[in-house]
Amino acid sequence: MPPPPPTPTPPLIRLGPPHPYLKTHGGKVARLHLYDWVVLALLVAIDVGLNLIEPFHRFVGEDMMADLRYPLKSNTVPVWAVPIYAVIGPIIIIVGIYMKRRNVYDMHHAILGLLFSVLITGVLTDAIKDGVGRPRPNFFWRCFPDGVPKFNNITTQVICHGDPVVIKEGHKSFPSGHSSWSFAGLGFLSWYLAGKIKAFDRRGHVAKLCIVLLPLLLATMVAISRVDDYWHHWQDVFAGGILGLVVASFCYLQFFPPPSAEQGFWPHAYFDHILNPEGEGQVQSTTSSNHHQSLSGVSVAMEMGNTSQELGSMEEGHRAR
Repeated sequence: MPPPPPTPTPPLIRLGPPHPYLKTHGGKVARLHLYDWVVLALLVAIDVGLNLIEPFHRFVGEDMMADLRYPLKSNTVPVWAVPIYAVIGPIIIIVGIYMKRRNVYDMHHAILGLLFSVLITGVLTDAIKDGVGRPRPNFFWRCFPDGVPKFNNITTQVICHGDPVVIKEGHKSFPSGHSSWSFAGLGFLSWYLAGKIKAFDRRGHVAKLCIVLLPLLLATMVAISRVDDYWHHWQDVFAGGILGLVVASFCYLQFFPPPSAEQGFWPHAYFDHILNPEGEGQVQSTTSSNHHQSLSGVSVAMEMGNTSQELGSMEEGHRAR
């Protein structure tokens, strides 16, 4: 008798959507947000244009000079350093978290939200600067670098004879760009860290709040330096800080749940990926449609359970296995 036919190998069943690595899902996530990246490029172009146009030259009379004669000092925090600590620094932290947790949705949406935060804040800040034209506290020395003032005999308005570029910058006091950018970037980082370490889980871990407040402390010190350098009035840095923090909050909540939420660890898009894997989590078999849907539901439940365990292990300080 001929040998019995070999027993067919059962089809492989893969439960749940694949883990969203950068290599497997990065291109897909970026394509889904292509228009967002285009808008970011437009915001950059708009901000460059706002820095090129001449701001409004507010009336500055002779009797106003008493509050505008502070010394013209160099910046304690140079302009080139702002994007380093407010943008590049948070991106390094975000990428570092990706290297450990391997979730491209989290990395992409965090970077996208951060860039939107600082660029929207930058456009708003420079637009207000150009429209308000408030003179800086050191405007006198910008207008009269030799210390010899000259005023209109009728209106008493200043007649500046300094460097036009320096004078132009002297009409951009309100609001503070250093302050708004600092709170936009570092404020977003504070939101992000609060979600990652579950700072508001109501378990009373005050040390977590120290981590969350650390970026805000850095932003506050930068804002204070602007007053100490006599580049801004206190109202300028206060308004700039509020502006940056408000924009950062809106941008973060656009992509992530509130840190106090049960699912505040990952962005909204990741949970959409779990519930709607678009065929990636489908069962690879030839069984019936009802059985297929049943396994898909099990896969979603298992993935959500794994996510919950991962969050729990993060809370205990151990890496999820």
